[in-house]
Amino acid sequence: MKIKPLHDRVIVKRLAEEEKTKGGIIIPDSAKETPAEGKIISVGPGRREDGKIHPLDVKANDRVIFSKYAGTEIKVEGEEFLIMKEEDILGIIEK
Repeated sequence: MKIKPLHDRVIVKRLAEEEKTKGGIIIPDSAKETPAEGKIISVGPGRREDGKIHPLDVKANDRVIFSKYAGTEIKVEGEEFLIMKEEDILGIIEK
């Protein structure tokens, strides 16, 4: 990828939502919600406070949950990504 976020921003690739429910019901495309889960592709250097740079709590390849309407959608080399501030990330999913 040829884009690097600035300051406290991250680039996230949305993860695909499940096609079926746990009970086996197939969900049509029109009923699917926008996934609020993704994988961090790239992170900025950190936020500036009092002339110092504070590193971010997330790193590349972290799986995260973020606000439903967070970020700005961008398209790079035919792929869709979200660019958002670190504060829009609600949590890190640990394995």
